[in-house]
Parts: sequence; C-alpha cells; structure tokens
Amino acid sequence: MKCGLLGRKLGHSYSPQIHGMLGDYSYALFEKEPEQLASFLKDGDFTGINVTIPYKKDVIPYLDELSAAARKIGSVNTIVRRADGSLFGHNSDYFGFVSLVRHSGIAVAGKKVLVLGSGGTSNMAVAALKDLGAAPVVISRSGENNYDNLHLHADASVIVNATPVGMYPNTGVSPIDLNRFPKLEGVLDVIYNPAKTKLLLDAEALGVPHENGLWMLVAQAKEASEYFTGKKLPDSCIGKIHGILSRQMKNIVLIGMPGCGKSTVGKLLAEKLGRSFVDADEEIIQLAGKSIPGIFAQDGEKVFRKLETATLENLGKQSGLVIATGGGCVTREENYPALHQNGSIVWLERSLSLLPTEGRPLSQANRLEEMYTIRKPLYESFADIRVENAGSPEQTVSEILSQLEELS
Repeated sequence: MKCGLLGRKLGHSYSPQIHGMLGDYSYALFEKEPEQLASFLKDGDFTGINVTIPYKKDVIPYLDELSAAARKIGSVNTIVRRADGSLFGHNSDYFGFVSLVRHSGIAVAGKKVLVLGSGGTSNMAVAALKDLGAAPVVISRSGENNYDNLHLHADASVIVNATPVGMYPNTGVSPIDLNRFPKLEGVLDVIYNPAKTKLLLDAEALGVPHENGLWMLVAQAKEASEYFTGKKLPDSCIGKIHGILSRQMKNIVLIGMPGCGKSTVGKLLAEKLGRSFVDADEEIIQLAGKSIPGIFAQDGEKVFRKLETATLENLGKQSGLVIATGGGCVTREENYPALHQNGSIVWLERSLSLLPTEGRPLSQANRLEEMYTIRKPLYESFADIRVENAGSPEQTVSEILSQLEELS
C-alpha cells in the first residue's frame, strides 16, 4: 500500500508519524500545484491519500463517489483508490472533531456554540455540532454574525476556533476576547501547534475547560487509516498516539536561580531524549553581538530584558526543545505565556551556598538571599514541576523525567 498527504505547501507534517503508528503502509508527502491536481488524482501512484488545504474542495470533481459525511460537509480529506481504479472520497475530520468534543468533556448538547471562521473546517464543525445537539452560530469577518457584533452573542456557552489565527509561527494572537463571554463553559481550538494558542491560554487563565486540536488530528487519521486498509482500529489507539505526540512536541523549559545547573542538566536531558538543547542566554549573546556582562554594562538591564523576551518568544513557539533560561526570566510576566504555550516548565532548585556569581552581573550586584526572596514566588507561579538539583546531574535528569511522566 502506498498512502500519503496531498497539499500545496506541506512543510513539516505529523501525519507520516501518526500513520506509521496506525498501520503497515508507506506514507509520503505529495506537494502539488493546482495545475498538477488532475493528473495526480488520475494517474498518481497511491492507494489512499489524505487531503489538506487548499484542495479539500478542489478534489471533489475528480472523485467517482462521496461518502455521506463528505456530501454533507462539502469537502474531502480522505481519498481511496478502489481496485477498479475509481476514486472514493470521505471526510474523516467529522469523526475527528466529534471525538475531540467527547474527549474534552465539554458539553455542547442544547448549548449555543460560536464557531469562528467560515471555511471548510467551520462547515465540518457546524455539521458535527448540529448532530451533537448543539446550536452553532458561525462568526465570520462579514455577514449577519461577525466580529463587530459579538455583543449579540455574549450568552454563548462554547467557542470553537476553526480559523488559523494563533497558529505557529504566528503565535500570541487570539481571534476574540474571552472576557466578553461571561457564560463560557468551554473552548475548543482545532489548532494543535502551539499546544496552547493565546485563545486557550486565555481560557486557562479564566478557569474555562479547553482543548487543542491534536486529539482531532489523531482521531481523523485513525478513521482515514481504516478507509485505507479496510481494517477497524480500536479507539484506544487515539489516546495512545496522542500521548506520544503530546510529549514529543512539548518543550522542556528549565528555570531557576543563576548557576543552579540549568545548562548542565539541560544538555544531559536533551542528550537522553534525543532533543536539541538551547541556552537562551547564548541566543541573547548572538542576538546582541556581545556578552551578557557587556549588555548590562553598556546598555543596562532593561535592554537585556527586552532581548530576553524576544528570544523566549522565538524559542517558546518551537516544539520538542530543551530550553535553559536565564535566572531572571520570571521577572517579566509576558515571558510566561511564551514559555507555557508549548512547554512544561521545570523549576530547578539548588542551595544558595552552591551558586556561582562570577560573570553574573545581578548575582554580583545583589545579595543572593534578597534576589531569591523576590524571585521564589515568581518561580513558583511559572513552574509546572519543582526539582531539587542536589545530587548528580544524572539523578536530577531522572527526577525531572519521573515528574514529567506523572504530569502527563
């Protein structure tokens, strides 16, 4: 069997990895320009393919039959070449979205649900929500219900983001202000990179249940695989693959006092996990073209903190890294969402008597005890887990991995 993903500009895709865990078949990426679409669908060497933007509607005229779901939604993301050469089209995003709603635990039946966006993903979500007993309202840039009259929908119970707003690499932006919805009970975002878009970070800050689109991505792939192979797969495989991907995609971010061992532990942790290690201070040095003591001496701490925030915003939106931060990154609250959006944050503690001060401007200028007193509550507010770096680096790494496993 030869399967794959059809799109125009695919970049990095998790689909080959997911399908590699779902079935015993090859899965390639097929990047095609619009003028190549017809010949690829007619003569392409594939058994089954998934279809992504911008071709989910464009492929329909070339298909011989559509499933009920594909006809209902008006788009196709799964195509199977039958034994007689005919092409069958289906939409497994529907199954994926329904599975996401159920996994999230967010009740939609009988609820007013705002669906942001009016494209193919929105159409799919509206169809699924109606079948789940919800009352969906589409919010688009124009039309009867739009972003300028959201006040008419302040009674919404659930919000679904079916737009690309907030998706990597353009993170840190949200399509709407959740504070305008006092009756909000849940937020779903079909985006899965970053793990927490600004929309989901805002929901988290408000204590509103929320879920990203990674579960949907895996669930739709599971149903697509069933169409490719003709073999039913257990639903339990969705959770298993979701867990593997979620752990792999998350950054591990080390915070703590200057000299607590973040770089040493981080390098060992990255080596053990087969990940890339990044020292935020080294990135700042590259950005500024001078040493950190030089930045402090020539430009001052304020300039350094701005450079640090810019660096953390860039690193935080990436996936699968081990990141060692500077000791004072917690002093700017805007650094938290940058690091939290895609990462598990580990507070590395070490006895103050063991902390070095050479080459560390603030450690030299301030008493460490006073600095720690100020920063301790900030480390606590940033951290997902807290690990004492009192033994060997290997012991610390082992403890970090153990606590991260419990966290997931």
